[in-house]
This record gives sequence, structure tokens and C-alpha cells, in this order.
Amino acid sequence: MKTRTLTAAAIASLLLLTAGCSSATAGGDEAETVTIKVAATVTPMTDAVEAAAEVIEDGYEIELVPVSDYVQPNILLKNKEIDANLVQFPSFMQEFNAKNDADLVAIQPVYKTVVAFYSKTLSSLDELPQGGSVVIPNDKANAGRALQMLADAGVITLDENVERFAAKTGDITENPLDLTITEVGLMQLNTAYDEADAVFNLPSFARQLELTPEDDGLMVEQDKAFEVTMAARPDNQDSPEIAALTAALTSDHVRETLTDLGVPPAF
Repeated sequence: MKTRTLTAAAIASLLLLTAGCSSATAGGDEAETVTIKVAATVTPMTDAVEAAAEVIEDGYEIELVPVSDYVQPNILLKNKEIDANLVQFPSFMQEFNAKNDADLVAIQPVYKTVVAFYSKTLSSLDELPQGGSVVIPNDKANAGRALQMLADAGVITLDENVERFAAKTGDITENPLDLTITEVGLMQLNTAYDEADAVFNLPSFARQLELTPEDDGLMVEQDKAFEVTMAARPDNQDSPEIAALTAALTSDHVRETLTDLGVPPAF
């Protein structure tokens, strides 16, 4: 009888232990879900990240980290507060690296940017008046792109020794209309639209003014060098998390999401 009692107790203990293990395993499954933090600024960056979150493979989840400018996402990434960001094209990232002793890396192009000059009063850059005002971004990558567009339109002439898209205002050799070319932060481009004769703008900001390159652009440009690209760090670029994020961001679901927004995918 004593032996049976002990056996019964042992069985009961074993059942409790098994139940405990099952519970721990179930809890462990939940704990093993890896959260990938991805910073993005405005649509369609945020839309792409949210769409990727809906289709990322089991075992991972994406947390969108919204930011209000284009420098903070790189600072967060450099400081390992996030795992990746989707806010820029490679030349913008390289400019950040050079200025901040950083080594962020471009991982995957996600969509193409179609930029344009816009105006409330002009229908063509040919109509720019003598002494007129033009506003362009103040970051090196976008400024070079804007100046190249003005040169391609014959509005200004750039130093022929300067690499395409790398010009600065100091590289202007001819300005026959004596234009005032002002550089402002990306977040100020929409405000400048009300004040200048012509303003270079990115599609994400122009859309806030209900402007599109196709319908409202005085001059439109799209170049492969300016594809918005997901960035990471050297220490995590080859990780399973970044591989899973890349797969999600290049999924058919993200492609359809971008296409529905009128944004051309880059994959």
C-alpha cells in the first residue's frame, strides 16, 4: 500500500512537472518572437513598414518607430536603439556617415522617388523671372539633385568638373537670370512653396500639398541612385532579423501597397 501511495504521488508530481514544462514551452514560444524596430518618417515609408509587418514570417514582428525628421532615424540606428530604418537613399546615408563617424549600410531598395520642381505661379522653369527665387533642400544629396535638374533645364550652368548630382551652390558657374537659390531643411519645403517662384520637393511632402510630379511638376526627374533604401548596421546586416525584414519589405503585399499609393516599387 505504501508503495502504491508513493507511486501515485510520483505520478502526480510527474504530471505537474509535465504540465509545468508545457506551460513554460508555450510561454517560451511567445517569448521567442523577435521584435524588429524600424524607423520611418512619412508616407509611403510608414506604409511600406506597416505592410511588411502584416506579412513577416512567423517568429518575428515589426514595430514601426515613427520619427519627425530625417536625421533622428540614423542616430537611433547608429546608437542601436532600433534595428533598421526606411527613410533615405544611399547618398543621404553616406553623407550622414561622413558627418557623424557612422558606418550605416544600405540593405535593400524599396521604392523609387520621383522628384520635381513646383510653383504656384509658373507652368515651366522657362518662365522663371529675372531675379527670381528658387528653393532647394540643404542636404548634400538632395541639393545636388536639385541643382543638376536646374542645369539640365538650362537655367544654370555647373562646373563641368563636378560629378553629376554632387554639385553645391558654389559650383554654379553661370546664373544668367540672377536667381536667388535658397537652401532649406526638408521639412521646410512645403512652407517655401507659398513664398518662392519654384521649389524642389520630394513626393512624400508634395503629396501633403495635393501635388503630384505627373500633374503639377514643372520638371520631373527619376534616377535609380535615389531609391529609398532600408538601412542597417554592419553588426546586424547579416542577421536573421534583417533577412526576415528584407523578405517582408520586398513581398508582393508591400509591392501592391506601394503601387496602390502611386509609388513605383524598386524591387
